[in-house]
Amino acid sequence: MVRRLAAAALACALAACSTSDARPAPNDTIAARAAAELSARADSAAVAAGRRAPNEQGRVPILEYHLVGDTEGRWSRHRDRFRRDLEILYERGYRPVSAAELVDGEIPLDAGYSPVVFTFDDASPSHFRYVEREGRLEVDSTSVVGIWLDFARTHPGWRNKAVFCMLPGATHGHAFFGDKGIAGQKTEWRFAKLRFLAEQGFELCDHTLWHANLAKYSDAVVQEQIARGVMAIDSAVPGYRVRTFALPLGVWPKNRALAREGSWRDPRTGRVVSYKFDAILEVAGGANVSPSDPAFDPHSLDRIQVYGDALEQALERLDRTGTRYVSGGGAARPDSGSRLSAIGSRQTAP
Repeated sequence: MVRRLAAAALACALAACSTSDARPAPNDTIAARAAAELSARADSAAVAAGRRAPNEQGRVPILEYHLVGDTEGRWSRHRDRFRRDLEILYERGYRPVSAAELVDGEIPLDAGYSPVVFTFDDASPSHFRYVEREGRLEVDSTSVVGIWLDFARTHPGWRNKAVFCMLPGATHGHAFFGDKGIAGQKTEWRFAKLRFLAEQGFELCDHTLWHANLAKYSDAVVQEQIARGVMAIDSAVPGYRVRTFALPLGVWPKNRALAREGSWRDPRTGRVVSYKFDAILEVAGGANVSPSDPAFDPHSLDRIQVYGDALEQALERLDRTGTRYVSGGGAARPDSGSRLSAIGSRQTAP
């Protein structure tokens, strides 16, 4: 897959440079050089992957990020460390898959590569910021989405498969990636951000209405919190099927079944909003077992909180113990479930 992507980029660049006997224009030369570098990177990655023996019973890291910005701490990741995380994973042969693909048992990777699931909790502006330039909205290159898209352009095979677990009614800028001018984000931009993510192939995940500790509330309030999260996503992206739910604080409701399935009636309209999730994300637990493992439970997926050297330690442990999932090529169950589609990598908002 990575070879095909790089070869296509190289062919396109070379075609642009061969229209006459004149020297290629500077931009064409740069394009050809960039395509050649991508091809070399793809070749190197393919060689490394070819040395890894398949292990589809191995474990899959599901990474958990919160704030990504200017500081490094228990619940924050410095953006430079985040960029380094992407590089480390790429060089070690990891490629992103969505939570939906994981629970479907679909791991669409070439032989020798390993899946990693990225999850981003709480919908802060640090995940997705817009900047306004000459009347147009552009993705802030220092936000998670901006960093991701930049990385994907120069790293063949890096897919738009991160999972964004969102809060539509939270305060302090956590209502769908920022509102009311917080961090420069306007309230009217929120739905456009969700549409952009869905169009790009990222997965939209429910995280309740405002990050409620579900163990403290009645069954009725639990269902309202979860269902209104689903309803808000549907308001932004009509018809979107929300398949994944992240437990706020990692806390289950007293009636655990309601984390998976339930419904709520909107008292204003009488509309009944139902939800039924295929995946539920815990808040910790280490690398998760393979979807091929009999112990795999899609409704209790362990995650690795990324702070300090936790990522490097987790990856080293998987290699040292021989418990890393390594693809044998193709999807594990090509006829299962529906995949979320990736649509390009444009960075200017519609």
